[in-house]
Amino acid sequence: MAPGNDSFVTEFILLGLTDRPDLQLPLFLLFLGMYMITVLGNLGLIFLITLNSNLHTPMYFFLFNLSFIDLCYSSVFTPKMLINFTSKKNIISYMGCMTQLYFFCFFVISECYVLTSMAYDRYAAICNPLLYNVAMSPKVCSSLVLASYLMAFSGAMAHTGCMLRLTFCDANTINHYFCDVHPLLQLSCTSTYVNELVVFIVVGINIIVPSFTIFVSYCLILTNILQIKSTEGRSKAFSTCTSHIIAVSLFFGSMSFMYLKPSSAGSMDEEKISSVFYTNVVAMMNPLIYSLRNKDVKTALRKTLSRR
Repeated sequence: MAPGNDSFVTEFILLGLTDRPDLQLPLFLLFLGMYMITVLGNLGLIFLITLNSNLHTPMYFFLFNLSFIDLCYSSVFTPKMLINFTSKKNIISYMGCMTQLYFFCFFVISECYVLTSMAYDRYAAICNPLLYNVAMSPKVCSSLVLASYLMAFSGAMAHTGCMLRLTFCDANTINHYFCDVHPLLQLSCTSTYVNELVVFIVVGINIIVPSFTIFVSYCLILTNILQIKSTEGRSKAFSTCTSHIIAVSLFFGSMSFMYLKPSSAGSMDEEKISSVFYTNVVAMMNPLIYSLRNKDVKTALRKTLSRR
C-alpha cells in the first residue's frame, strides 16, 4: 500500500483525542484499562467456547467469531493510541495509515454481518425450532461467516483503494486518534467527491442491509413470542434475544451517527466521541453482555475453573 506518484505525504501526525497535557495520563490509564478488559473478555470467551463442547452450537460459533473480530479491530488502533498518549509527536507512516484504515474497515464490516447472522440464528431458533438443525447446519453457519468476511474484504478494499488515489500535499495532520475515512478526506488537496460517494454507498449498504435484516428478524421473532401462551415461555424467549439486541443497538447506533452524514456535518469532537464508543466501548461491552446474562457461559466458566 505505497503512496501514489502524486502523493507528497510520507507520514501523518495524529492529534489524538485531546491536546490538553493534564488529560494525557488519565486517558492513558482509562483506555489501557478498557483495552485490558477487551482483550481478557474476548480471549476468555474464545477459550471457553473452544474448550467446552456444550458451547459448540451455531449461536456460540457466531459469538466466537464476534469475539475474534472485537479483539482484532480494537487491537488495530488501541496500542498506537496508548503510545500516542505518552509521546510528544504522534507520527504514523503513510503505509501504516492505509494499512490501519484497511483492517479497521475490514473488522468493522465483518462485525455488521456477524451480528446479522446472529439475528438470523435467533429467528431460526425461536420461529422454526423443529427445523433449527437444518436451517443452521454447520455448512450454513460456515457460509454465513465466510460471506461476512467476503463483504468485509470488498468494503475495505473499496475504502482503501479510493483513499490511495487521493493526493495529500502539505497538510498531514489528522485531527483524530487513528486513520479514519472522514479525517483523511479533509486533508486531500484533490477532489474527494468519488470517495464521499463510495463512503455513502458502501457504508449505507453495510449498515442499512444488516439493520433491515435484523429488524425483520426481530419483528418475526416478536410476533412468534406473543403467540406463546405461558409467561415463562415468553420470558425465556425474550431472554435469549436481549443480549443481542443490546449489542446491535450499541454498534449500529454509533456507526450510523458517525458515517451516515456528510463529512462536513458535525464537529470533529463529536466524531471522536462517537468513534470511541463503537471502537472501544462496544468491543469491551460485548463479552460482558454475552457472558453476564448467559447461563450457558456461566456454567461453562464454572466447569472450566473446577477442572483446575
